[in-house]
Amino acid sequence: MAFVRNHAAAIVFFFFLQVTTYANAHGKKSEEKEGVYGAAAAVAAGPGGSFDITKLGAVGNGRTDSTIAVMEAWKSACGGAGKQTIVIPKGDFLTGALDLRGPCNGAVTVQLDGNLLGSNDLSKYAGKRMPNWIEFRKVDNLVISGKGKLDGQGPGVWSKNSCSKNYNCKLLPNTLVLNTVNNGLVAGITLLNAKFFHMNIYRCKDVTIRGVTITAPEESPNTDGIHIGDSSKINIADTIIGTGDDCISIGPGSDKINITGVTCGPGHGISIGSLGRYKDERDVMDVTVNRCVLRKTTNGLRIKSYEDAVSPVTVSKVAFENVVMDNVANPIIIDQKYCPNSICTSKGDSKVSVKDVTFKNITGTSATPEAVQLLCSDKLPCSGVAMHDVRVKYGGSDKKTMAVCDNAQGKATGCLKELACL
Repeated sequence: MAFVRNHAAAIVFFFFLQVTTYANAHGKKSEEKEGVYGAAAAVAAGPGGSFDITKLGAVGNGRTDSTIAVMEAWKSACGGAGKQTIVIPKGDFLTGALDLRGPCNGAVTVQLDGNLLGSNDLSKYAGKRMPNWIEFRKVDNLVISGKGKLDGQGPGVWSKNSCSKNYNCKLLPNTLVLNTVNNGLVAGITLLNAKFFHMNIYRCKDVTIRGVTITAPEESPNTDGIHIGDSSKINIADTIIGTGDDCISIGPGSDKINITGVTCGPGHGISIGSLGRYKDERDVMDVTVNRCVLRKTTNGLRIKSYEDAVSPVTVSKVAFENVVMDNVANPIIIDQKYCPNSICTSKGDSKVSVKDVTFKNITGTSATPEAVQLLCSDKLPCSGVAMHDVRVKYGGSDKKTMAVCDNAQGKATGCLKELACL
């Protein structure tokens, strides 16, 4: 998660989405068009409540703005009872902000066979502190599936991202936001080149992300793959993520998070945190990361918290198991002294507790001699840390594999002797 280019920090907060209403900036002409599309809804509806956006005026040439057609399809599908489907057929459909609000009368499926393209006219996302391109809000029983793409067209605006220089920078739009969604599924689709985050899951419950591909260049700024905050029972499975920031970041208020079969890289790894940056953050607990592969990422499995946390937060019951590292820098790291870009006081009393964390069967190669770093606070040490069968070797020849363990309490069994620092 990351406000700053080195990922950092700053972005923990963005997850507390302060999303606002859909920007109805089309003026009188748009209102007239909306009336036309409303009249056309009956034509667009196929058997079983199916709404094809091309029958509502959407044009798949990659240039014509199809925002109103998509919004009209949503209005009709969300208002219908039973199972409703919005069809994005093959083609490239350009849109601005899509504020897709519930509650809906039935279950809605968005069948993404074609591609949605996010407009690079940033005025189309105006009026929001946290701009989003596609946001589903207060929707239950939602499915987004298909072989199509959500293309944020980030290369056209990444140069406008000043977050590495300005802590109070203007945020660019996130691609896909699930805000207060219960019982959701995102399957099979591709998200690429987000302007900011690719996917943000906020205040959700019982959501599964399966068989999704997320991709952006390694140098793209703040393009986190999936961020989770204030959510419960989130499952991410069999997904490929390669971006310019965290593949997956788990923010405050997350519990019962299960990540399985994820391939990560390039990017900044799989992170819990940053934590402690803002007042009244909630605890993180019951997180499992299993059967994952990380390739050439700048971090591996990471827990990070601010040394000068403003209020108490606890991270507990975390299990990292059966993970393969392929030339990963900092493969295992707990950092209770996280202070990026000098935006915090480097010497403070930690208020973030880290306890009951297990690293089991972690193998492969490290790009840094320090394959394990447990950098815990002397005032609030990490407790209940267990390392079982951790066998990650430094891939270089100039130095030896090593571990750095400060103020960490626990035990190590079956590990490389160089890493058995507990």
